[in-house]
Amino acid sequence: MTKPPTNSGVVWWPALVAAAVKLLLIPAYHSTDFEVHRHWLALTHSLPLSRWYSDTTSQWTLDYPPFFAYFEKFLSIFAARVDPTITDLHRGLNYASSSVILFQRFSVVLSDLVLVYSAHRLTRSRNFRALERLLISALVIWSPGLLIVDHMHFQYNGFLLGILLLSISFMEEGRDLIGGFIFAVLLCFKHLFAVAAPVYFVYLFRHYCRGGLVKGFGRLVLMGSAVVAVFAAAYGPFWYYGQIQEVLQRMFPFGRGLCHAYWAPNFWVFYIMLDKALGFLFTRLGFSIKAPTASFTGGLVGDSSPFSVLPTITPLITFITVLLAISPCLIKAWRNPQPRMISRWVSYAYTCGFLFGWHVHEKASLHFVIPLALTSLKSVEDAKHYFFLSIVSCYSLFPLLFEAQEYPIKVVLLLLHGVLMLYGFSARFPETSAMRDPAVKGGDNKSETNAFRIGWFGKSYLIGLVAVEVWGQFLHPIIFGDALPFLPLMMISIYCALGMLYSWIWQLTQIVLTN
Repeated sequence: MTKPPTNSGVVWWPALVAAAVKLLLIPAYHSTDFEVHRHWLALTHSLPLSRWYSDTTSQWTLDYPPFFAYFEKFLSIFAARVDPTITDLHRGLNYASSSVILFQRFSVVLSDLVLVYSAHRLTRSRNFRALERLLISALVIWSPGLLIVDHMHFQYNGFLLGILLLSISFMEEGRDLIGGFIFAVLLCFKHLFAVAAPVYFVYLFRHYCRGGLVKGFGRLVLMGSAVVAVFAAAYGPFWYYGQIQEVLQRMFPFGRGLCHAYWAPNFWVFYIMLDKALGFLFTRLGFSIKAPTASFTGGLVGDSSPFSVLPTITPLITFITVLLAISPCLIKAWRNPQPRMISRWVSYAYTCGFLFGWHVHEKASLHFVIPLALTSLKSVEDAKHYFFLSIVSCYSLFPLLFEAQEYPIKVVLLLLHGVLMLYGFSARFPETSAMRDPAVKGGDNKSETNAFRIGWFGKSYLIGLVAVEVWGQFLHPIIFGDALPFLPLMMISIYCALGMLYSWIWQLTQIVLTN
């Protein structure tokens, strides 16, 4: 019988396998984000810091917080040595030689070491058994969503999620000061992670800043000083050069549309579809309805989101909606701040941001799917939920890879992920011989509650998911040809949005019912 891997190698050998797969994906399709990050290499390398957030050489202007700009500056030092054209502000525009492809692909693979280390630290601190550590590590490191978004589409989400998991690991250990400090660092890398900031604030205020008025105030000052120091390091130089306004305008371009893309499956998809349906109905009834003049999915600054019938949704409305959705979690964190709940609370906050936020990127589902992997072994219900949610999240990313040669890759990645979860969760929550024996009193009931089974709801949803995919890939082209090209994407968006709403309700129920 094969021995399970040792604790020291239980994370690192999955990381090596993942690295091998990532190297095989180097020639795969990459999106315009590839040129975005290449241009940022050139911008930070060629221009002084005072011009980083005001330069308009390319339409792909720098819109991430300063720490990510510093990260690009660091990478540009090596990029210039590999190929000087990569970091040339003008000659490098739309440069796509093999040297730039290899450099940028390898930069993502190496930056993923942060994610690997955070997975190692989290599983070690929780005292998991070897099998449990292996399963959690595989769910995080082998995430098909990360492989699709980072190593095909092209981004640096694994590196950033590694910082988030590192913060969570320190918080679970009760080392709140370091955990809060690392989260502040994360916000200065990518501000979209700020959705969980209210959870961090309430939890740290109640858990870290306790112990009486004097001690609590002292800790509050200490934590505040650490956060201020991080933000001063990030934004201080731009304040010095009088560039803060430009930085903030780039980071918060509220002129963009309500939805980043139709296939970002959140609540506003239903709102948009209802508005379009009402507009069509009222037009047929003879009413004069002004059609929208801009796309709901505008990605460039200046696009807006007018509605035909329903009230226009503004960034303020989405902000209030997200805050209200998070409020049950904040109440729980205020009343009973528990380190063991921090990963669940943070995941729930990002779920709320995804469902109700402004201009949500479809990739943002990774913000809650990856942390929820940490809770997937707490109970069989958690395992069932994670099995369902991770499949919905991965499938919702399929439209990112629209070329025919990438289709088998994304399908195989999702199927392998499903098989890994099915066998892994079944091994963790087995159906014992006593449970299988109908002669044992109560055996069947225990089997239903303690053994991992997908259940009728999960099976029904997955069958529907397959039907949606078969329709979009095979039946729609046969029946409609080139007509109604938006319909398959709309079906994916609506169907996955239903799955996301179910996940949100399930997470909310768990938070409310957990003591």
